[in-house]
Amino acid sequence: MGGPRGAGWVAAGLLLGAGACYCIYRLTRGRRRGDRELGIRSSKSAGGTAGFPAEDLTDGSYDDVLNAEQLQKLLYLLESAEDPVIIERVLITLGNNAAFSVNQAIIRELGGIPIVANKINHSNQSIKEKALNALNNLSVNVENQIKIKVQVLKLLLNLSENPAMTEGLLRAQVDSSFLSLYDSHVAKEILLRVLTLFQNIKNCLKIEGHLAAQPTFTEGSLFFLLHGEECAQKIRALVDHHDAEVKEKVVTVIPKI
Repeated sequence: MGGPRGAGWVAAGLLLGAGACYCIYRLTRGRRRGDRELGIRSSKSAGGTAGFPAEDLTDGSYDDVLNAEQLQKLLYLLESAEDPVIIERVLITLGNNAAFSVNQAIIRELGGIPIVANKINHSNQSIKEKALNALNNLSVNVENQIKIKVQVLKLLLNLSENPAMTEGLLRAQVDSSFLSLYDSHVAKEILLRVLTLFQNIKNCLKIEGHLAAQPTFTEGSLFFLLHGEECAQKIRALVDHHDAEVKEKVVTVIPKI
């Protein structure tokens, strides 16, 4: 797994390893409300106007590519349903439809990316996997990649501010391609987030006294990546970044390397 897309999915995988379902739900709740105002809520009253309810689109017998109205109904159903069976069926249907380029854009425009991403925090492991599969298909679209990566990093950033979450984040198994997020060509917003993530985790470790204790973390964990020489080199290289805000952030992070 390599490149921007691979790194984005490493970050998404971190959420599964962090064990912070409720926290993620609280963090995404505000964004979901905004997405409903973009049109998702309207599908509630239109639940059966296309000839059958949205649930019928998930029963396996409807295998045509869905249109925008049908996708909107599915997104509302995904957001409002509590039955794990229905949630999983909707995610499978959305994932299958997200394999088509036209639907990758439609789902993004309907505000569907954060709605799907929110299911990463579900207690059902199968639902987590189906949500990641749907997001993986959506991430083929370049514009979707950006939205998926900033959203996931935003969640991680908030989690990293909580010392109680630090050990869980550091123990999460992460592919080395995660470090590509620290490259100079990465968008400024993402660079600032991953630098702040590094800074927050270091601060939390210091507060908890973990630096002196030298806890045991397995190879391949986020701890190994952030404390490795490759990460240190990448952060030092950002001292020469063209953006003043990034350079300023690097100066505050370097003493913690």
